[in-house]
Amino acid sequence: MNAAPRSIEEYLKQLRAALATQDPALIQDALYDAEEYLRAEVAAHPDKSEADVLELIASTYGAPEEVAAAYCDTEAKVKAALRTPPPARAQGSTLARFFSVFSDPRAYSSLFFMLLSLATGILYFTFAVTGLSLSFGLAVLIIGIPFFLVFIGVTRVISLGEGRLLEAITGERMPRRPVYPVTDKPFMQRLIGMLTDSRTWTTLAYFVLMLPIGVVYFTIAVTGLALGASLTFLPLAAFADRLGWVNMTFDGDHIEHLNMSPAWLDHPLMLIALCLFGIVILTTLMHFARGVGRTHARVAKAMLVPSADAVI
Repeated sequence: MNAAPRSIEEYLKQLRAALATQDPALIQDALYDAEEYLRAEVAAHPDKSEADVLELIASTYGAPEEVAAAYCDTEAKVKAALRTPPPARAQGSTLARFFSVFSDPRAYSSLFFMLLSLATGILYFTFAVTGLSLSFGLAVLIIGIPFFLVFIGVTRVISLGEGRLLEAITGERMPRRPVYPVTDKPFMQRLIGMLTDSRTWTTLAYFVLMLPIGVVYFTIAVTGLALGASLTFLPLAAFADRLGWVNMTFDGDHIEHLNMSPAWLDHPLMLIALCLFGIVILTTLMHFARGVGRTHARVAKAMLVPSADAVI
């Protein structure tokens, strides 16, 4: 049993220690809530010392160990309530399990993320490069340092939003509270703290890397969808063309007049083979998207969320 904390910093240190084995995102949320409450209580009792207020809080808000236990219990209940129902486990052959990906909602949401990543990558890259360029360019002026602090603050807010998006898409636990802003330290000490905080630079690196990553994700998703869908529905299009329902022309020429073997599209077995190949492409794309979503969320968590011993 730890000794009763006599300061907010000591309380938070004990709370962090009690949550050391938990998810870093949960630790960040718990530390933010606790620090916000503690500082509000201290500010509401200016006639009492910080130690006296913490002693009073211990009987209402709870000791660090009690708060940690309450957060763990609440986290388990929230996780169970928000968990997406798992897709029905495919029984039987490997082929059935292969196609069961279409019953997994995470595969569709991850595919959507791959399509969205190009737009978010452009925004993040532009924001990071512009902010860094202006920060270094204005460093010689008096507004340079305040601009950098604001830039890093906005960066952390955006990273929080990115985390919430990834949690909604992939289910990976991400912070729901930011790191509590440091306001009781001298200005230069806060600046040095931001410069020496590895999370500052890993977050900026994530924003910059999202552009090439987004291009790759978007290209794979669009190419896979276009190729798979076109091959899958090719037999229907060819059949509709034979009936005269549609006119499959390229540059004014009917499809039969193209420089290709007429039997290539006329043979039913070839059309069926192409249709099956298109379905395999789409199914493989869904598996790939689901894997990308899980992997990307874990990498983003490592870059955007401070580790348990680095939360300040």
